[in-house]
Amino acid sequence: MAEVTSRGTTRVLAVCLLSVLPLLAAALLLWHGTTGKDDASRPGSGSATPGDAPHVEAWRLLLALAVVVAVARACGALVGRHLGQPRVVGEMISGIVLGPSVLGLVAPGVHDALFPAALHSYLDLVAQIGLALFMFLIGMEFGDTHHEGAGRTGAAVGIVGVCVSFALGCALGYALYTGYAPDGVGFLPFTLFLGIAMSVTAFPVLARLLMERGMLQSRAGTYAIVGAATADLACWLLLAGLVALLRGGSPLGVLRTLALTAVFFGVMVVLVRPALRRVLERPERRLPDGGVLTLIIPGVLLSAVATELIGIHLIFGAFLFGAICPKTAPALADARGKLQELVTAVLLPPFFASVGLKTDLLQLGRGGGALWVWAGVALLVAVVGKLAGSAAAAALMSVERVDALRIGVLMNCRGLTELVILTIGLELGVLTPALFTMLVIVTLCATVMTAPLLDLLDRAEARTAPARTKASSVVR
Repeated sequence: MAEVTSRGTTRVLAVCLLSVLPLLAAALLLWHGTTGKDDASRPGSGSATPGDAPHVEAWRLLLALAVVVAVARACGALVGRHLGQPRVVGEMISGIVLGPSVLGLVAPGVHDALFPAALHSYLDLVAQIGLALFMFLIGMEFGDTHHEGAGRTGAAVGIVGVCVSFALGCALGYALYTGYAPDGVGFLPFTLFLGIAMSVTAFPVLARLLMERGMLQSRAGTYAIVGAATADLACWLLLAGLVALLRGGSPLGVLRTLALTAVFFGVMVVLVRPALRRVLERPERRLPDGGVLTLIIPGVLLSAVATELIGIHLIFGAFLFGAICPKTAPALADARGKLQELVTAVLLPPFFASVGLKTDLLQLGRGGGALWVWAGVALLVAVVGKLAGSAAAAALMSVERVDALRIGVLMNCRGLTELVILTIGLELGVLTPALFTMLVIVTLCATVMTAPLLDLLDRAEARTAPARTKASSVVR
């Protein structure tokens, strides 16, 4: 009994060291960077604030939306049927296809006619609505992640994966700042942002991948889904603090933003959550025609407005509204299914198109192609941080080697969540368009490699299984 307790204590200490040491290294980098780099010497004022958008005829927007939805659907079906990838991967790629990197290069006249510059701001507005509703759905999924017995191991996987990836991301930011950071952006926010961007796991994409492969109830899938939920929560909290820092300006402004955020969180948990539970128990009595969506959609949008006005991004309000919704209400489950179909099929593709229109692969070839080299370095940092960190944490928690590697591969799935974070970075002026493009490519590559790596591990396990069986029979 004492030996078992000793082994458990050793594992906990090892996990703590794996979490703390990378953070100490990141803190040293940040300290050295802030003392050794003169932020004030960098001219400029970050991202420019666009003026009023030029008028665009309604039919142009409707035509663009029709094309965006159709191409996203086609790319999703193509990738899912022929490449064995989740449909959302094809939808992410559809944005690149419609952007300047493919359509703008192959048929520039068609691209300019479909997506004139004046249309981009309108498409962004539609994308923001879809993004808010999608974050609500993520919040609901996050609240659904209850796997008995997986909490400690899954949390260790998520925390260690974030700490290692964050430290490596800060090191990448340290190396990139002098030559590639936007003018007027300080070393600290730039480096912290890259640390956060490297730490993300795409919880919703991962959940769908596990469902499609029948791994959701497996040991590796269970640990990975809890780890992804833990990692994403940590990254959202870090990002909220960084956005408050960037938007708050002075220390007093940051404190004000954080205080208002705490008040908003308290109101949502203490007042809104019980009220939602009471209403959704008997929606036919308290809502017009029992329509739950008439409550949910305004609630999501108002929560998004609240966090946007507070000074953090609108996604946090939408996410929190989803997280506090009572998951056991049958009426909510039905409304959730309807909303999910609308969001994923119609409202989310404009977000992918918005990302694609801002992604120009030709920018990576300028300046001698150095950014392509940095893209390879960033991909290596992303994969090593997540895969090695998460797999090591799983192994320390007594998970078998093959399953630990599976967990590491699954935690490296980034997908839509990282695209959201990168878009916020571009909006805040922390990323240049060229860096944004580079990190979008890293995101796509890290996401696409998940399914093939899982297949490789499955084949390796299938080859070694007969050998293990034969060896055990010889021993007997």
